[in-house]
Amino acid sequence: MMVDFGRASTGVPSVHSPASAWHPVHTGISHTTTSTLHVSAQLLLGATKYKLTAFRLKAMAEETLSTPKIDSKSSPSAKRQALISLSDKKDLALLGNGLQDLGITIVSTGGTASALETFGVSVTKVEELTQFPEMLDGRVKTLHPNIHGGILARRDQDNHMEALENHGISTFDVVVVNLYPFYDKVSSSAGISFEDGIENIDIGGPAMIRAAAKNHKDVLVVVDSNDYPALLEYLQGGQKDQHFRRRLAWKAFQHVASYDSAVAEWLWKQTEGDKFPLSMTVPLSHKTSLRYGENPHQKAAFYVDKSLVEVNAGGIATAIQHHGKEMSYNNYLDADAAWNCVCEFSKPTCVVVKHTNPCGVASRDDIIEAYRLAVKADPVSAFGSIVAFNVEVDEALARDIREFRSPTDGETRMFYEIVVAPKYSEKGLEVLRGKSKTLRILEASKNDRGKLSLRQVGGGWLAQEADDLTPEDINFNVVSEKGPEQNEFQDARFAWLCVKHVKSNAIVIAKVSLS
Repeated sequence: MMVDFGRASTGVPSVHSPASAWHPVHTGISHTTTSTLHVSAQLLLGATKYKLTAFRLKAMAEETLSTPKIDSKSSPSAKRQALISLSDKKDLALLGNGLQDLGITIVSTGGTASALETFGVSVTKVEELTQFPEMLDGRVKTLHPNIHGGILARRDQDNHMEALENHGISTFDVVVVNLYPFYDKVSSSAGISFEDGIENIDIGGPAMIRAAAKNHKDVLVVVDSNDYPALLEYLQGGQKDQHFRRRLAWKAFQHVASYDSAVAEWLWKQTEGDKFPLSMTVPLSHKTSLRYGENPHQKAAFYVDKSLVEVNAGGIATAIQHHGKEMSYNNYLDADAAWNCVCEFSKPTCVVVKHTNPCGVASRDDIIEAYRLAVKADPVSAFGSIVAFNVEVDEALARDIREFRSPTDGETRMFYEIVVAPKYSEKGLEVLRGKSKTLRILEASKNDRGKLSLRQVGGGWLAQEADDLTPEDINFNVVSEKGPEQNEFQDARFAWLCVKHVKSNAIVIAKVSLS
């Protein structure tokens, strides 16, 4: 290391004083005496200068040795570094090897570091950088100035960079973090204790994500493994596009906001039970853009609810599309109406929906019979409708759907926009795919009970408990003088389930489990 003792920045004055500082003082003493005194004074001052210089050299050496060494040749930002800390290690090999091939040094935490090493990626562990071990059962790992200073420092601010250099902190160019699986833990069927729930709240992860997202001008932040290829391409091309960085930062803040809302939602339920929360955040994730909305002049998109109550929940939002054209705005509304209705019934049932209204519902032990009866209930409306089943579509049912002729003329094959069911046999799916290139085939799981129902009004939202009542939840009272026969009572129960799904001033006519 070369030390320039003459630089003012060292805080040590130059030892090369100008000659004028050493002129003799005239005191009226003879020239000879004066000369002798002058020589003596020069010798004395020279010795003093030597001792002072030696003292300062020693002090500077000690200061230099005690200062943490910067792990770069010229400045904290001389080499590129990435910080990786992941709970979900999907595509970690792609990320780690890609960054290493680009000459980027990787700093990582515990399990992520071990996984990277198994992929042949060289890793600097966080504790080596911080010179501080994990503590408090892993609660404190990355909450350290050597980490957050390297993330938050602005490269265009000289005082920031000087501060890093003075403290031996190097910068990070990339931060890749995803969080503890809080959603999965607290919503698992096995359940989780309050204490375990608390321990699954991530602290260091959100702090790093927020820091990197705030400083996105200098730091690329990634929270989604789907963005790894785009990240590597961006780095390989040496791009400076701020739009890409801002999109990643936006996604990062959304990720943390969604996570925090789930924690708040869970903590509220643990504390207040079923009471309506005093405030509510509904995190929505963009699933797809739609061609248009309810009308062609309206733009539209479909979002999936990422709140805690919707994790692993059923419904059309999480349905798998096996075949057909892309879903439209109206398709989602109609499919949702059909699926919600058919899930009301315990017996094998078919529901036919047109414009969100059931136009045919039938329950039978034989699902093919139920299908035919539901279509015949209103064959005109059934053409171009949505057909939903609450049982598996096997090969026999699929062939009947494919070949069934319109009851109005007995010749035209029935046309449907969507078929939705909880399951399809392999052969049944193959047969249905052959009916039409455009037929949308959806596989959905049953909706969970106990959800909130939200409806937008101008400037606000109405919230209510979902209408989950079934006939089994109710004690029906007969208030007429004559009571219904058993078959009449069964028809009334069937109609009662149907009428909930018919819009506005509903009149439902039902007989023998057919409406």
